[in-house]
Amino acid sequence: MRMNLLDSQDALSFLTQQASYIETEVYKIQYPDIQYQQLVPIDTSANEWAKSVTYYSMDKVGQAAWFSHLATDMRLADINRTKFEVGMEMAGIGYRYTLEELGFQQMVPGTNLTTERADAARYAYETFMNDIAFTGSTDKGWEGLINSSLPTRVDAANTGTGSSRYWADKTADQIITDINAALTGIYTGSNTVEMADTILLPPEALVWLSTSRLSNTADNALSYLTKYNTYTLQTGQALTIRSVLGLETAGSGSHGRMVAYKKDPRVLKMHVPMPHRFLPVWQTGPMVFDIPGIFRTGPVEIRRPGAVRYVDQITA
Repeated sequence: MRMNLLDSQDALSFLTQQASYIETEVYKIQYPDIQYQQLVPIDTSANEWAKSVTYYSMDKVGQAAWFSHLATDMRLADINRTKFEVGMEMAGIGYRYTLEELGFQQMVPGTNLTTERADAARYAYETFMNDIAFTGSTDKGWEGLINSSLPTRVDAANTGTGSSRYWADKTADQIITDINAALTGIYTGSNTVEMADTILLPPEALVWLSTSRLSNTADNALSYLTKYNTYTLQTGQALTIRSVLGLETAGSGSHGRMVAYKKDPRVLKMHVPMPHRFLPVWQTGPMVFDIPGIFRTGPVEIRRPGAVRYVDQITA
C-alpha cells in the first residue's frame, strides 16, 4: 500500500501542536552552570518593547550640627542625583525542523518530537545572558558585574611570601584578611551605609580558600570565613561566596579579581523586559520550518558603586 505524502500544511499543523509541548518541557529545565540569575537581581517589570530604561543614581549629602535658636545658618541635607538612560536591545535564538524529519516522526503515531533542539536554543540564551551579566558586550559597549569602570578597585595586600599579592603565596589567615578587608572597605568607605553580602572569586582562588588549612584548628579558610567575617558578625546573615568564570583574568594586568558587593536591586540590577520566548512556527522554505526565539535585555546597572569593590591580583 502506498503511503500518502506529508504536505506542508499537515507538517505545519503537526509541528505547531508539538511546539506547545516542547516549550513547556524546556522552560522547566534548570542549568546548574548558569549563575547570573542567582547573583544578579533581574527586573522584568519594564514594557517588553521599551527602547530604554531611565533611572537615577542618588547620594545623600549633609551633616547635622549644633544649632542656636538665634542662628540663621541652618545645615541642610540634600540629594545628589545623576540621571542614567540604559538602552534595551533585542537578540534571538531558535531552532528548525524539515519536512523530511516531520514526516519520519509521524510514521510512529502517538510519539512526541524530542526537546533537544529547543533545549539547545534555550541553553544558548541562558549562556548569552550569563555572559552579558558578568562581562557585558563589546558590540553594545556594555560593561558587566566583574569588569565595570564604576566600582573602587584596589590591589590585594602584598603580605604573601616575597611580598606577593597572590593567594597561592599566602597563608589561610592572610587570605581571610584580604576578604575581610574588602568587606570592611565597603562598609567604612560608605560611612557604614553599605555592607557587601556576596563575594565572587576566580575558580582557582575558591579552591585555595577551601583547601588552605588554618593552623591549630580543624577549619579550612572557607569554613572559617563563613562563620567569622565582617558581614556575618554585623548582621548575623550568611556571606555568599561563589566562583565565576572570567574573574581569573578580569583584574588589572589580566590577573585574578575578587568582587565584593551587596546583592540588592537598589545597588545593581539587570533589566530583562522580554525574557526568551519562542514565536509561532514559521515556514521559511519549501521543506523548512523555523521556530524563532527572541528576547530583549539591557546590561547590568551598578546604581550604587560604593557597595561594590574589586580586589585585583589575587591570582597570577
